[in-house]
Amino acid sequence: MNPFDYVNEILQGKKQLIVDDLSEKSYEPYLVNKALSYHRDCVLFANEMNSRHFLDKKLQNDFLLNTIRSRKRPFNKWVKAEKSENIACIKAYYGLSTAKAQEALRLLSEEQLQQLKEKIDPGGMEK
Repeated sequence: MNPFDYVNEILQGKKQLIVDDLSEKSYEPYLVNKALSYHRDCVLFANEMNSRHFLDKKLQNDFLLNTIRSRKRPFNKWVKAEKSENIACIKAYYGLSTAKAQEALRLLSEEQLQQLKEKIDPGGMEK
């Protein structure tokens, strides 16, 4: 079973899928809560379960299964982090983490970024 089977049952089917230890182990609360958070009427319930992460998986699933109303909801694409060429350049040159590179990006000018790109460029033939 994958997390989206549980999400489908929470949103529409209302059938209990956690019946034994194996099915309880395949329930991933983080992924279920993240999928539910894309729906306006479910985001508060997902937040409640995120704040009570210490509860048993079955208990979390029971709460969501019994509190969210059954109806058809469209699935949205998951938001992914942007990949910035400037941040990658700063990370490679200075050996910083992504968060530190984002802070450094605010301090560097366009000329300084261009100089970093030239220093990192391995050269060679272009395709």
